[in-house]
Amino acid sequence: MAVLGSKLLYDTTQFVLSLLCIGLEVVDMRSYLFTRLLVVSALQAAVLATGMVSGPALAGSPQAQAPVEVAQSLHQDVSSPLRDVPVSPSAHNLTERPLRQPGVNNGAAFVQPDPVLQQSAPAPLAGTVASGFAGVGNGDYGFAPNAAPPDTNLAVGATQIVQWVNESFIVFDKATHAVLKGPIAGNSLWSGFGGGCQTNNDGDPIVQYDQAANRWVMTQFSVSTTPYLQCVAVSTSSDATGTYNRYSYSYGSQFPDYPKLGIWSDAYYITYNIFNNGNTFAGPKTCAWDRAAMLAGTAATQVCFQLGTSVNSLLPADLDGITNPPANTPNYQLSLGTNSLNVYKFHVDFATPANSTITGPTNLAVPAFSRACNGGTCIPQSGTRQQLDSLADRLMYRLAYRVQTSGVETLVVNHSVTVSKNTGIRWYEIRVAGGTPSVYQSGTFSPDTKFRWMGSIAMDKVGNIGVGYSESSSTSFPSIAFTGRVPTDPLGALQAETLLKAGGGAQQRNLSRWGDYSAMQLDPTDDCTFWFTTEYLKSNGTFNWSTWISAVKFPSCN
Repeated sequence: MAVLGSKLLYDTTQFVLSLLCIGLEVVDMRSYLFTRLLVVSALQAAVLATGMVSGPALAGSPQAQAPVEVAQSLHQDVSSPLRDVPVSPSAHNLTERPLRQPGVNNGAAFVQPDPVLQQSAPAPLAGTVASGFAGVGNGDYGFAPNAAPPDTNLAVGATQIVQWVNESFIVFDKATHAVLKGPIAGNSLWSGFGGGCQTNNDGDPIVQYDQAANRWVMTQFSVSTTPYLQCVAVSTSSDATGTYNRYSYSYGSQFPDYPKLGIWSDAYYITYNIFNNGNTFAGPKTCAWDRAAMLAGTAATQVCFQLGTSVNSLLPADLDGITNPPANTPNYQLSLGTNSLNVYKFHVDFATPANSTITGPTNLAVPAFSRACNGGTCIPQSGTRQQLDSLADRLMYRLAYRVQTSGVETLVVNHSVTVSKNTGIRWYEIRVAGGTPSVYQSGTFSPDTKFRWMGSIAMDKVGNIGVGYSESSSTSFPSIAFTGRVPTDPLGALQAETLLKAGGGAQQRNLSRWGDYSAMQLDPTDDCTFWFTTEYLKSNGTFNWSTWISAVKFPSCN
């Protein structure tokens, strides 16, 4: 049966509303909104009953979106061993890191019924919490937070873990959790490099582990001075405390906000929200860095596409597991639409960069949703009127891709939605067949009245899914929780929640920012263990956040 896409649902809604409003003499806004709510709910129920929301809704073939932009790195070199760089924590300046809002509207301001809402768990969590320990945070390892939010993320290697927050990172021994290096200021990685990468420690960091090459990829931006730069370091070995091939890429007067990095077989893909002169939203930019060249430490080309202001933040697909995508598979990139996910395909050709293309969007109609807090601030905490930001105007990092042992290509991703009077985690599993993506399953996890947001999701090698997130309420402090599912669970259902770390306090004094992202990663040595990190507070305060690192494994994965 043909797919009923978002546009058709919208047009049908408007037609039915016009008839109802005339027949019922609906003239005031409150009555109109109530009538519209009933109509949307009825239409969505009809759509779900026919199973018509799970596939791609296409209006012809996706088209190329933008002209190609090609540039070389501004500067490159090879660093001294990180283990020899003096530990130099950032200045304690208590800075709230700016977040520029794209302002792309993704749906109605009022709350829509959620047709895939899960309000109870069908089974207890099968996963076992293998370990949990303190990450970089207030009073841990001699660290004092100097910026908010922490932008907490981590990567897991063969024997080490690297966690990076605003504005410091730390290297742990994976087995013992002993500190091997740090906490150390982020820009210490570019000591002796010169320019803004060495001088500025501006954060928005991402650390990844390139499993196929056994290398670390670390990046943060330099935006305190112009030109605006993205600073990138690729380790020369599997030892995160060793030497790095270092690069900087210039974006001139285009402020590259909210960078997100994905590892792929042919390139490192990074996406930004671009703001001209740091102020005016110009749309997302997506770039491919020459992975082979960066691993070798040679000159590395950057190929970019600048999309328009009607496109929301992009997430690049990030490869998990040991199986590469099929040959010539482009990097899939997702953007949040109005009751849809919009898929772009980025094919890069470093031999002839002008042949690179980005096509899309392919519109995947999904069950209706309303953005948490309408994309803004509404997350309550115990003992304070200070609410927290939802960041629900965008998809949450990562867009995790893997080729399962059966050969099925899978993408999983999440974002935050409003459900009744609280918020929940909306998640998706997308499967790709012959290059065509479709929504295999989706759900909204909200088993009680708590607010859940700031999630990260991944899938292990046998198809188990793990989801980590923050949760809070007017009677509880922000805490860290985890849930997941096994392939035999009912589609769209997650198992019972487990608490990874209880919060001990609320964030206060006019600071709403929380996140701005978290990280769920798979351990490359077994491709089974989920590692999750995000923030919490040990006690009430402002700029006194801490972080926690947890490992969870499902017994069915060996």
